[in-house]
Amino acid sequence: MSNIAGSRSSLTWAVHLSVLALVLLWLFPTVGLFVSSFRTADQIATSGWWASLGSAKQNVVFRAADPDDNRVAEGDIFVVEGNLFEEAGRTGTIGVWGTSSRAIDAYVAGETAEMKGTEQITVAADGAYRWTGSGEEIAGRGQRVFATITSPPEFTLENYDSMLLDPSNSEGMAKAFFNTLTVTIPATIIPIVIAAFAAYALAWMQFPGRALLIALVVGLLVVPLQLALIPLLKLHLGIGIGKGYLGVWLAHTGFGLPLAIYLLRNYMVGLPKDIIENAKVDGASDFLIFTRIILPLSFPALASFAIFQFLWTWNDLLVAKVFLIDATGQTTVMTNRITELLGTRGGNWEILATAAFVSIAVPLVVFFALQRYLVRGLLAGSVK
Repeated sequence: MSNIAGSRSSLTWAVHLSVLALVLLWLFPTVGLFVSSFRTADQIATSGWWASLGSAKQNVVFRAADPDDNRVAEGDIFVVEGNLFEEAGRTGTIGVWGTSSRAIDAYVAGETAEMKGTEQITVAADGAYRWTGSGEEIAGRGQRVFATITSPPEFTLENYDSMLLDPSNSEGMAKAFFNTLTVTIPATIIPIVIAAFAAYALAWMQFPGRALLIALVVGLLVVPLQLALIPLLKLHLGIGIGKGYLGVWLAHTGFGLPLAIYLLRNYMVGLPKDIIENAKVDGASDFLIFTRIILPLSFPALASFAIFQFLWTWNDLLVAKVFLIDATGQTTVMTNRITELLGTRGGNWEILATAAFVSIAVPLVVFFALQRYLVRGLLAGSVK
Protein backbone atom coordinates (compact mmCIF):
# COMPACT_ATOMS: atom_id res chain seq x y z
CA MET A 1 0.00 0.00 0.00
CA SER A 2 2.94 2.32 0.62
CA ASN A 3 3.76 2.28 -3.11
CA ILE A 4 0.32 3.43 -4.28
CA ALA A 5 0.55 6.45 -6.58
CA GLY A 6 -0.32 9.68 -4.84
CA SER A 7 0.62 8.56 -1.33
CA ARG A 8 3.34 10.39 0.56
CA SER A 9 6.24 8.46 1.97
CA SER A 10 7.48 9.01 5.49
CA LEU A 11 10.73 10.44 4.05
CA THR A 12 8.80 13.24 2.31
CA TRP A 13 7.16 14.27 5.56
CA ALA A 14 10.53 14.14 7.31
CA VAL A 15 12.01 16.49 4.71
CA HIS A 16 9.11 18.91 5.06
CA LEU A 17 9.35 18.91 8.84
CA SER A 18 13.11 19.44 8.67
CA VAL A 19 12.71 22.42 6.33
CA LEU A 20 10.00 23.85 8.59
CA ALA A 21 12.27 23.47 11.64
CA LEU A 22 15.15 25.24 9.86
CA VAL A 23 12.86 28.09 8.79
CA LEU A 24 11.57 28.53 12.33
CA LEU A 25 15.10 28.48 13.74
CA TRP A 26 16.06 31.25 11.32
CA LEU A 27 12.92 33.31 11.95
CA PHE A 28 12.98 33.01 15.75
CA PRO A 29 15.89 35.41 16.46
CA THR A 30 14.95 37.72 13.57
CA VAL A 31 11.37 38.17 14.75
CA GLY A 32 12.62 38.61 18.32
CA LEU A 33 14.98 41.37 17.23
CA PHE A 34 12.22 43.05 15.23
CA VAL A 35 9.75 42.99 18.14
CA SER A 36 12.37 44.16 20.65
CA SER A 37 13.19 47.15 18.46
CA PHE A 38 9.68 48.51 19.17
CA ARG A 39 9.63 47.80 22.93
CA THR A 40 10.66 50.08 25.77
CA ALA A 41 13.75 49.47 27.88
CA ASP A 42 11.67 48.54 30.93
CA GLN A 43 9.68 45.90 29.07
CA ILE A 44 12.81 44.41 27.52
CA ALA A 45 14.37 44.17 30.97
CA THR A 46 11.36 42.47 32.58
CA SER A 47 10.05 40.04 29.95
CA GLY A 48 11.02 38.29 26.74
CA TRP A 49 9.80 39.43 23.34
CA TRP A 50 7.46 36.43 23.13
CA ALA A 51 5.50 37.96 26.06
CA SER A 52 5.25 41.38 24.39
CA LEU A 53 1.50 41.02 23.75
CA GLY A 54 0.71 40.32 27.40
CA SER A 55 0.92 42.39 30.57
CA ALA A 56 4.21 42.33 32.46
CA LYS A 57 4.95 42.73 36.16
CA GLN A 58 7.96 44.75 37.25
CA ASN A 59 9.34 46.53 40.28
CA VAL A 60 9.58 50.29 39.84
CA VAL A 61 10.80 53.14 42.02
CA PHE A 62 8.66 56.29 41.86
CA ARG A 63 9.23 59.62 43.50
CA ALA A 64 6.45 61.96 44.50
CA ALA A 65 6.53 65.62 43.43
CA ASP A 66 8.88 67.95 45.30
CA PRO A 67 6.86 69.36 48.22
CA ASP A 68 8.50 72.79 48.17
CA ASP A 69 6.76 73.62 44.89
CA ASN A 70 3.64 71.46 45.11
CA ARG A 71 2.44 71.36 48.74
CA VAL A 72 -0.88 72.93 49.67
CA ALA A 73 -1.94 73.93 53.18
CA GLU A 74 -5.10 72.30 54.54
CA GLY A 75 -5.64 73.58 58.05
CA ASP A 76 -2.71 72.55 60.25
CA ILE A 77 -1.19 70.15 57.70
CA PHE A 78 0.32 70.33 54.26
CA VAL A 79 -0.75 68.08 51.37
CA VAL A 80 1.02 66.98 48.18
CA GLU A 81 -1.17 65.23 45.62
CA GLY A 82 -0.42 63.84 42.19
CA ASN A 83 -0.12 60.71 40.09
CA LEU A 84 3.02 58.60 40.09
CA PHE A 85 2.45 57.26 36.57
CA GLU A 86 1.86 60.67 35.02
CA GLU A 87 4.87 62.22 36.72
CA ALA A 88 7.12 59.33 35.64
CA GLY A 89 5.69 59.10 32.13
CA ARG A 90 4.58 55.50 32.57
CA THR A 91 1.39 53.46 32.43
CA GLY A 92 0.19 50.51 34.46
CA THR A 93 -1.56 49.40 37.64
CA ILE A 94 -0.03 49.26 41.12
CA GLY A 95 -0.57 46.01 43.03
CA VAL A 96 1.59 46.33 46.15
CA TRP A 97 3.90 49.10 47.26
CA GLY A 98 6.09 50.34 50.09
CA THR A 99 8.21 53.25 51.24
CA SER A 100 11.39 51.20 51.74
CA SER A 101 13.37 49.02 49.36
CA ARG A 102 13.45 46.34 52.04
CA ALA A 103 9.64 46.06 52.07
CA ILE A 104 8.28 46.91 48.65
CA ASP A 105 5.15 44.82 49.29
CA ALA A 106 4.27 46.25 52.71
CA TYR A 107 1.01 47.82 51.51
CA VAL A 108 -1.71 46.99 49.03
CA ALA A 109 -2.91 49.63 46.60
CA GLY A 110 -5.30 52.00 48.39
CA GLU A 111 -3.78 51.56 51.85
CA THR A 112 -2.11 54.33 53.87
CA ALA A 113 1.48 54.15 55.08
CA GLU A 114 2.33 55.68 58.47
CA MET A 115 5.76 57.32 58.45
CA LYS A 116 7.69 59.52 60.84
CA GLY A 117 5.69 61.90 63.03
CA THR A 118 2.34 62.77 61.48
CA GLU A 119 3.50 62.02 57.97
CA GLN A 120 1.29 59.71 55.91
CA ILE A 121 1.04 58.70 52.26
CA THR A 122 -1.73 56.87 50.44
CA VAL A 123 -1.17 55.30 46.99
CA ALA A 124 -4.03 54.06 44.80
CA ALA A 125 -3.90 51.40 42.09
CA ASP A 126 -4.02 53.98 39.32
CA GLY A 127 -0.97 55.78 40.73
CA ALA A 128 -2.82 58.63 42.47
CA TYR A 129 -1.24 59.53 45.82
CA ARG A 130 -1.92 61.85 48.77
CA TRP A 131 1.02 62.75 50.98
CA THR A 132 0.29 64.65 54.19
CA GLY A 133 2.29 65.95 57.14
CA SER A 134 3.48 69.02 58.95
CA GLY A 135 5.50 71.78 57.33
CA GLU A 136 8.79 70.41 58.68
CA GLU A 137 7.97 66.91 57.40
CA ILE A 138 6.66 67.84 53.95
CA ALA A 139 9.90 69.41 52.74
CA GLY A 140 13.01 68.60 50.72
CA ARG A 141 12.78 65.98 47.98
CA GLY A 142 9.68 63.99 47.11
CA GLN A 143 8.89 60.75 48.92
CA ARG A 144 10.12 57.58 47.23
CA VAL A 145 7.57 54.85 46.53
CA PHE A 146 8.64 51.30 45.67
CA ALA A 147 5.87 49.51 43.78
CA THR A 148 5.15 46.34 41.87
CA ILE A 149 3.17 47.36 38.81
CA THR A 150 1.44 45.52 36.00
CA SER A 151 2.20 47.22 32.70
CA PRO A 152 0.08 46.74 29.56
CA PRO A 153 1.75 45.90 26.23
CA GLU A 154 3.49 48.96 24.86
CA PHE A 155 5.15 49.55 21.52
CA THR A 156 6.92 52.71 20.51
CA LEU A 157 8.75 54.31 17.60
CA GLU A 158 11.02 56.28 19.95
CA ASN A 159 13.81 53.72 19.47
CA TYR A 160 13.89 54.38 15.73
CA ASP A 161 13.48 58.10 16.33
CA SER A 162 16.48 58.05 18.66
CA MET A 163 18.56 55.90 16.32
CA LEU A 164 17.71 57.58 13.00
CA LEU A 165 16.86 61.18 13.97
CA ASP A 166 18.73 61.92 17.20
CA PRO A 167 21.97 63.68 16.13
CA SER A 168 24.04 61.91 18.79
CA ASN A 169 23.10 58.53 17.29
CA SER A 170 21.82 59.15 13.77
CA GLU A 171 24.91 60.97 12.50
CA GLY A 172 27.19 58.13 13.53
CA MET A 173 24.80 55.41 12.33
CA ALA A 174 24.09 57.12 8.99
CA LYS A 175 27.82 57.56 8.40
CA ALA A 176 28.42 53.94 9.35
CA PHE A 177 25.66 52.83 6.97
CA PHE A 178 27.24 54.53 3.96
CA ASN A 179 30.70 53.37 5.05
CA THR A 180 29.42 49.80 5.07
CA LEU A 181 28.01 50.22 1.56
CA THR A 182 31.35 51.70 0.46
CA VAL A 183 33.11 48.59 1.74
CA THR A 184 30.56 45.96 0.69
CA ILE A 185 29.73 46.86 -2.91
CA PRO A 186 33.33 46.94 -4.28
CA ALA A 187 34.29 43.96 -2.08
CA THR A 188 31.50 41.98 -3.75
CA ILE A 189 32.04 43.09 -7.35
CA ILE A 190 35.86 42.86 -7.50
CA PRO A 191 36.23 39.17 -6.52
CA ILE A 192 33.33 38.17 -8.82
CA VAL A 193 34.95 39.85 -11.83
CA ILE A 194 38.40 38.37 -11.16
CA ALA A 195 37.04 34.93 -10.25
CA ALA A 196 34.88 34.74 -13.38
CA PHE A 197 37.89 35.27 -15.68
CA ALA A 198 40.03 32.86 -13.65
CA ALA A 199 37.30 30.20 -13.52
CA TYR A 200 36.84 30.29 -17.30
CA ALA A 201 40.58 29.93 -17.85
CA LEU A 202 40.81 26.99 -15.45
CA ALA A 203 37.72 25.34 -16.95
CA TRP A 204 38.13 25.72 -20.74
CA MET A 205 41.61 26.96 -21.59
CA GLN A 206 44.58 24.60 -21.92
CA PHE A 207 47.92 25.83 -20.55
CA PRO A 208 50.82 24.36 -18.57
CA GLY A 209 50.30 24.17 -14.80
CA ARG A 210 46.51 24.36 -14.91
CA ALA A 211 46.05 21.32 -12.65
CA LEU A 212 48.57 22.78 -10.20
CA LEU A 213 46.67 26.07 -10.07
CA ILE A 214 43.39 24.24 -9.42
CA ALA A 215 45.03 22.34 -6.57
CA LEU A 216 46.42 25.62 -5.19
CA VAL A 217 42.94 27.19 -5.22
CA VAL A 218 41.51 24.20 -3.35
CA GLY A 219 44.36 24.42 -0.84
CA LEU A 220 43.70 28.11 -0.20
CA LEU A 221 40.14 27.25 0.86
CA VAL A 222 41.45 25.77 4.10
CA VAL A 223 43.71 28.71 5.04
CA PRO A 224 42.27 30.25 8.24
CA LEU A 225 41.29 33.88 7.92
CA GLN A 226 42.80 34.74 11.30
CA LEU A 227 46.16 33.27 10.28
CA ALA A 228 46.56 35.65 7.34
CA LEU A 229 45.33 38.88 8.94
CA ILE A 230 48.54 40.12 10.57
CA PRO A 231 50.92 39.27 7.67
CA LEU A 232 48.48 40.86 5.23
CA LEU A 233 48.16 43.96 7.41
CA LYS A 234 51.96 44.32 7.56
CA LEU A 235 52.07 44.06 3.77
CA HIS A 236 49.36 46.69 3.37
CA LEU A 237 51.09 49.02 5.82
CA GLY A 238 54.36 48.53 3.97
CA ILE A 239 52.86 49.66 0.67
CA GLY A 240 50.69 52.36 2.22
CA ILE A 241 47.15 50.96 1.86
CA GLY A 242 46.65 49.55 5.35
CA LYS A 243 44.32 52.20 6.79
CA GLY A 244 41.69 52.83 4.15
CA TYR A 245 39.05 51.40 1.89
CA LEU A 246 41.50 50.08 -0.70
CA GLY A 247 43.14 47.86 1.90
CA VAL A 248 39.86 46.36 3.10
CA TRP A 249 38.65 45.86 -0.50
CA LEU A 250 41.79 43.92 -1.37
CA ALA A 251 41.58 41.93 1.88
CA HIS A 252 37.99 40.85 1.19
CA THR A 253 38.93 40.10 -2.40
CA GLY A 254 41.82 37.91 -1.34
CA PHE A 255 39.77 36.01 1.24
CA GLY A 256 36.83 35.56 -1.14
CA LEU A 257 38.65 34.62 -4.34
CA PRO A 258 39.48 30.95 -3.57
CA LEU A 259 35.83 30.05 -2.90
CA ALA A 260 34.61 32.14 -5.83
CA ILE A 261 37.04 30.54 -8.29
CA TYR A 262 36.29 27.07 -6.97
CA LEU A 263 32.50 27.46 -7.24
CA LEU A 264 32.51 29.19 -10.63
CA ARG A 265 35.05 26.82 -12.15
CA ASN A 266 33.04 23.76 -11.08
CA TYR A 267 29.89 25.33 -12.54
CA MET A 268 31.53 26.32 -15.83
CA VAL A 269 33.01 22.85 -16.30
CA GLY A 270 29.49 21.45 -16.27
CA LEU A 271 28.30 23.68 -19.13
CA PRO A 272 27.67 21.95 -22.50
CA LYS A 273 30.98 21.41 -24.28
CA ASP A 274 29.36 21.45 -27.72
CA ILE A 275 28.40 25.12 -27.36
CA ILE A 276 32.00 26.13 -26.67
CA GLU A 277 33.40 24.05 -29.51
CA ASN A 278 30.82 25.31 -32.01
CA ALA A 279 31.62 28.90 -31.05
CA LYS A 280 35.34 28.27 -31.61
CA VAL A 281 34.61 26.68 -34.98
CA ASP A 282 32.66 29.81 -35.94
CA GLY A 283 35.77 31.87 -35.12
CA ALA A 284 34.78 33.29 -31.73
CA SER A 285 37.66 34.27 -29.46
CA ASP A 286 37.93 33.17 -25.84
CA PHE A 287 36.92 36.65 -24.68
CA LEU A 288 33.84 36.62 -26.92
CA ILE A 289 32.89 33.13 -25.74
CA PHE A 290 33.34 34.22 -22.15
CA THR A 291 31.24 37.38 -22.42
CA ARG A 292 28.52 36.15 -24.80
CA ILE A 293 28.08 32.51 -23.73
CA ILE A 294 29.73 31.64 -20.42
CA LEU A 295 28.64 34.65 -18.36
CA PRO A 296 24.90 34.44 -19.24
CA LEU A 297 24.84 30.69 -18.58
CA SER A 298 26.77 31.14 -15.34
CA PHE A 299 24.42 33.75 -13.91
CA PRO A 300 22.99 31.39 -11.24
CA ALA A 301 26.47 30.68 -9.87
CA LEU A 302 27.43 34.35 -10.04
CA ALA A 303 24.26 35.36 -8.18
CA SER A 304 24.80 32.68 -5.54
CA PHE A 305 28.32 33.82 -4.77
CA ALA A 306 27.24 37.48 -4.83
CA ILE A 307 24.67 36.73 -2.12
CA PHE A 308 27.17 35.04 0.17
CA GLN A 309 29.95 37.55 -0.46
CA PHE A 310 27.63 40.49 0.19
CA LEU A 311 26.34 38.96 3.43
CA TRP A 312 29.87 38.14 4.54
CA THR A 313 31.30 41.60 3.92
CA TRP A 314 28.22 43.43 5.28
CA ASN A 315 28.27 41.49 8.56
CA ASP A 316 32.06 41.46 8.89
CA LEU A 317 33.66 42.96 11.97
CA LEU A 318 37.07 41.31 12.18
CA VAL A 319 38.47 42.47 8.83
CA ALA A 320 37.03 45.96 9.34
CA LYS A 321 38.62 46.16 12.79
CA VAL A 322 42.02 45.25 11.36
CA PHE A 323 42.09 47.15 8.05
CA LEU A 324 39.90 50.20 8.82
CA ILE A 325 41.94 51.71 11.65
CA ASP A 326 40.47 55.19 12.09
CA ALA A 327 40.36 56.98 15.45
CA THR A 328 38.08 59.72 14.08
CA GLY A 329 35.29 57.31 13.10
CA GLN A 330 35.19 58.45 9.46
CA THR A 331 35.42 54.86 8.16
CA THR A 332 33.53 53.07 10.94
CA VAL A 333 31.19 50.37 9.59
CA MET A 334 27.83 49.40 11.10
CA THR A 335 29.05 46.29 12.91
CA ASN A 336 31.75 48.34 14.63
CA ARG A 337 29.25 51.13 15.38
CA ILE A 338 26.90 48.65 17.07
CA THR A 339 29.83 47.34 19.10
CA GLU A 340 30.56 50.89 20.23
CA LEU A 341 26.91 51.34 21.25
CA LEU A 342 27.17 48.15 23.27
CA GLY A 343 30.21 49.52 25.05
CA THR A 344 28.78 52.95 25.85
CA ARG A 345 25.10 51.98 26.22
CA GLY A 346 25.33 48.56 27.79
CA GLY A 347 21.92 48.94 29.42
CA ASN A 348 20.05 50.44 26.46
CA TRP A 349 19.06 47.17 24.84
CA GLU A 350 16.19 48.80 22.95
CA ILE A 351 18.70 51.00 21.07
CA LEU A 352 20.93 48.03 20.36
CA ALA A 353 18.00 45.95 19.09
CA THR A 354 16.94 48.78 16.78
CA ALA A 355 20.47 49.29 15.46
CA ALA A 356 20.91 45.57 14.89
CA PHE A 357 17.62 45.28 12.99
CA VAL A 358 18.51 48.28 10.83
CA SER A 359 21.82 46.60 10.02
CA ILE A 360 20.17 43.35 8.86
CA ALA A 361 17.47 45.06 6.78
CA VAL A 362 19.74 45.62 3.76
CA PRO A 363 21.11 42.05 3.64
CA LEU A 364 17.56 40.73 3.79
CA VAL A 365 16.51 42.94 0.88
CA VAL A 366 19.57 41.92 -1.17
CA PHE A 367 19.06 38.25 -0.40
CA PHE A 368 15.42 38.12 -1.46
CA ALA A 369 16.03 40.34 -4.50
CA LEU A 370 18.87 38.15 -5.79
CA GLN A 371 16.89 35.03 -5.02
CA ARG A 372 14.33 36.16 -7.58
CA TYR A 373 16.99 36.76 -10.21
CA LEU A 374 18.67 33.49 -9.30
CA VAL A 375 15.50 31.51 -9.96
CA ARG A 376 15.00 33.40 -13.24
CA GLY A 377 18.55 32.53 -14.30
CA LEU A 378 18.05 28.87 -13.47
CA LEU A 379 14.86 28.73 -15.50
CA ALA A 380 16.41 30.58 -18.43
CA GLY A 381 19.30 28.13 -18.63
CA SER A 382 17.10 25.06 -18.37
CA VAL A 383 15.60 25.40 -21.84
CA LYS A 384 17.75 24.59 -24.86
